[in-house]
Amino acid sequence: MAQMREIRWHGRGGQGAKTAAYLLAEAVMGEDAYIQAFPEYGPERMGAPVRAFVRISDQPIRMHCPVVSPNIVVVLDPTLISAIDVTEGVTEDAVFVINSTEAPDEVRKRLNFDTGHVYTVPALSIAMDTIKRPIPNTVMLGAFAKATGLLNVDALKERVRAQLGSKLRPDVIQGNMDAIDRAAQEVQAG
Repeated sequence: MAQMREIRWHGRGGQGAKTAAYLLAEAVMGEDAYIQAFPEYGPERMGAPVRAFVRISDQPIRMHCPVVSPNIVVVLDPTLISAIDVTEGVTEDAVFVINSTEAPDEVRKRLNFDTGHVYTVPALSIAMDTIKRPIPNTVMLGAFAKATGLLNVDALKERVRAQLGSKLRPDVIQGNMDAIDRAAQEVQAG
């Protein structure tokens, strides 16, 4: 039987949700998987809620629509939990990876989500410490890798380094590698 994972990313314009979805897809592509990654276009302005989607399957993916029943939800901005319904359509065993300084059990209460798994990571502070910018996307990728086990943190770093290598300065790339490592170490399970 085919196994497909559907991932929905929630963020705000400028936080890198689209980039994180694409980086995840690129990282998984080397794992003999079929992938899709795409954003949902709307009012693309700084600070506006945005969504991006990733599908990972061991069989060809024939659907081409937004992810409506995600197995995994990644939230880059914790204010979105009270602004929109990030739990909409999730499967009963869904995994949430949330940028939050709160404990997973506190976030679970705020989500009103009694099943599945909730992970939290202080992504904003990690991003500020490592890359010196309030862009939590690579931090959340590190937390995602550790929380879901869908890809190895070292393989993720290798692929992210390859993707960012021609676009960013070496010190910024190293900051992103440090961000991924810290997130994998600091993510908390609830």
